[in-house]
Amino acid sequence: MGKTDRIVRLISAVVLLLLYFTDVVSGTLGIIALIVAGIFVVTSSITFCPLYWPFGISTRGKSES
Repeated sequence: MGKTDRIVRLISAVVLLLLYFTDVVSGTLGIIALIVAGIFVVTSSITFCPLYWPFGISTRGKSES
């Protein structure tokens, strides 16, 4: 996972968390937002996305390999 991908995921996670904690999204959609935010944080932290692997996707640049 490339640096840009990680940054986008972390920013998205923060936005989803803000939406949830400011009650913009709630209920089932809020729970889904929390789960997605958690997945984004975890995959950014470990720099690996399990969905990329079976499809052979890599967002790393040549210098990051």
